[in-house]
Amino acid sequence: MSSLSDKQVDLQLEDLAGWQRDGNAIVKSYHFSDFIEAISFMNQAAFYAEALEHHPEWSNTYNVVNVRLTTEDTGGITSHDIRLAKRMEYIIKPKRL
Repeated sequence: MSSLSDKQVDLQLEDLAGWQRDGNAIVKSYHFSDFIEAISFMNQAAFYAEALEHHPEWSNTYNVVNVRLTTEDTGGITSHDIRLAKRMEYIIKPKRL
């Protein structure tokens, strides 16, 4: 797997609200109503990350989850980082019946 070009990353970030480039990674902070909501988000994202075999760098302080996605093997941002970011965005979208 190879890193995406700067242009490819920029195009992907257009569809990922709140995500920003930070060097060789993409980052975002998620704010939730409470700790349980934050941990629930992390649990859901963790199952997808495990299935993808691509694990985030993240931290949690009460209701905030800070996420940093990069692919260490390539030293840059890959399609796996984008896929995981998109899944995180899907998780936080309100569910409609």
